[in-house]
Amino acid sequence: MHNFGFALDGAWQVLLAGLALGAGLPILFALGIRSLAWGAGEAAVNTSGVTAPGPRRPAGTALGYLLFAVVVLGVILGITFIVAGGFGYKMSFENIYPTFIAK
Repeated sequence: MHNFGFALDGAWQVLLAGLALGAGLPILFALGIRSLAWGAGEAAVNTSGVTAPGPRRPAGTALGYLLFAVVVLGVILGITFIVAGGFGYKMSFENIYPTFIAK
């Protein structure tokens, strides 16, 4: 019965990692696109045509760029993890920043 508990514990860890890395980064990217659109102001459509965009929202633009930075950081860390494994190193997060340790 203990093995079943260990298997469920491992399955939850894999599920959380898959959600964070598999679906999390595309969700953050989509939220960044939406945030940039919100920051640019919304154009209104009336009977005479499309009017000029509304007031710009700098907070939306800043949030969009912040979300893009998080996505780019995640992609760079993923590529670095793969390349480090190919060269015989492993990536350690014992410090605040990732370091490489020989296997």
